[in-house]
Amino acid sequence: MTAVAPVMQTSQKRALLFGLAAVGLWSTVATAFKIALDYLSPLHLLFLAAGTSTLIFLSLLVWQRRVRETLLLGRRRWLFYSLQGALNPFIYYWVLFAAYDRLPAQQAQAINYTWAITMALLAVPLLKQRLSVRELSAMLIAYGGVVLIATGGQWDFQQTNWLGIGLALLSTLLWASYWLINTKNTDPPIPAMFWCFAFGSVFLAIAVALDPRPLPWFEWRAWAAAGYVGVFEMGVTFLLWLTAMRTAEKPRNFLC
Repeated sequence: MTAVAPVMQTSQKRALLFGLAAVGLWSTVATAFKIALDYLSPLHLLFLAAGTSTLIFLSLLVWQRRVRETLLLGRRRWLFYSLQGALNPFIYYWVLFAAYDRLPAQQAQAINYTWAITMALLAVPLLKQRLSVRELSAMLIAYGGVVLIATGGQWDFQQTNWLGIGLALLSTLLWASYWLINTKNTDPPIPAMFWCFAFGSVFLAIAVALDPRPLPWFEWRAWAAAGYVGVFEMGVTFLLWLTAMRTAEKPRNFLC
């Protein structure tokens, strides 16, 4: 028992460091979202950003010489990863970008960041974890703050963009569900992320092909913003967060 405790503490500290690094990078992207959405629709932004992330994961696999391993994984678990790719990045980010398109960046980001609370709540039925009275009280206070932010601090419910807020709250449910499912997935992180984004990019390509609005092929600012989102909102940061989730003794330990 004495030998196990230090190992668990070290593991939890590594999870916390990876998690903080991911959250630190995510904190920079709200501005990038709003800039990108000045030039791109939510669907087009997601298509370009997800494509960037797919290329990042593929490059890492080629560099590590793990392409064959990844192809075998995709052949064996194509249904699981197609469903995962449909959930994230396809549905989740489309909902999130639609929320950012309707709300000020500070509102959308604050509401979206309640995914940590949503994840802790979902961990109760999905992972059979318990919440203390103190934790539940903290969550109620946090959601009270969300209402304050959503109404612009005026408690004016008539002027509130409920569609945008509803989309932002829905994004927290989708995000938390995706990562809680991944806590039970033991596949290597980079191949797993590659297949999620590869399948998600296929769904996005179909959606873009059906969209009558053309992509702004020659708008460099749109490509730059989408590339930033693909690297720092999705690609590198997803690997950090997935590592944190799998390393943590309990996923909710560093969420609330």
